[in-house]
Amino acid sequence: MIGNDGKRQVALITGTSMGLGLALGRFLAARGFDLIVTGRDRARLADAAGQMLGLGGGVTAVSGDVADEDQRRRLAEAVAGYGRLDLLVNNASTLGPLPMQAMADYALAGLRQVFEVNTIAPLALIQALRPYLAAAEGLVINLSSDAAVGGYEGWGGYGASKAALDLLSLTLANELREEGISVVSVDPGDMRTAMHQDAFPGEDISDRPLPEVTLPFWAWLLGQEPAQISGQRLQAQAELWQVAA
Repeated sequence: MIGNDGKRQVALITGTSMGLGLALGRFLAARGFDLIVTGRDRARLADAAGQMLGLGGGVTAVSGDVADEDQRRRLAEAVAGYGRLDLLVNNASTLGPLPMQAMADYALAGLRQVFEVNTIAPLALIQALRPYLAAAEGLVINLSSDAAVGGYEGWGGYGASKAALDLLSLTLANELREEGISVVSVDPGDMRTAMHQDAFPGEDISDRPLPEVTLPFWAWLLGQEPAQISGQRLQAQAELWQVAA
């Protein structure tokens, strides 16, 4: 995808080796983005990067855990190599300890790790990449969940981390607006992914749609003026993508 300056746009997607991250990476590659992708499994990430590379622009794969400060430094170095960042998608997430635990019994060490991956890491990446996002008047997409507002039994740790991410997104949208950085949170809806299966061990989740069901939403989102949607919480599978205030 070519920016207003005539140069190819660059996107960084976390958690890109499978599921929604892979689907979104393939979608952006086909639209001509240069991509920086990351995931914890080196072999799986390499396979995913190969799929994206065959669809469009360049792909830089940086394997590792986004909760690791050194990994975030490597990602920032990859962005510096391109010299710009138009789109940051904080997709990497963890459910936390499995089987999923009630909040009254939740292991606090596990809860800290959930927040490290789902809330702290996205904020840390935004902070580290802020100059590149500002220069490109870029868009940050933080992946949320209906668990952030549902209060579902067993989902409290994950849901709390996503609720915090929603508030973080709105606050950053307000704080960074003058710098030209836009921030939204997106609830992608239930999907047939490995993580969703982990949440329902032994259950048949074949009735859930594949992540590609969200592609019309992403096409719409990238067609919006980022500043006009900044601060919104969006729903990729809802009848109305924009949530009424």
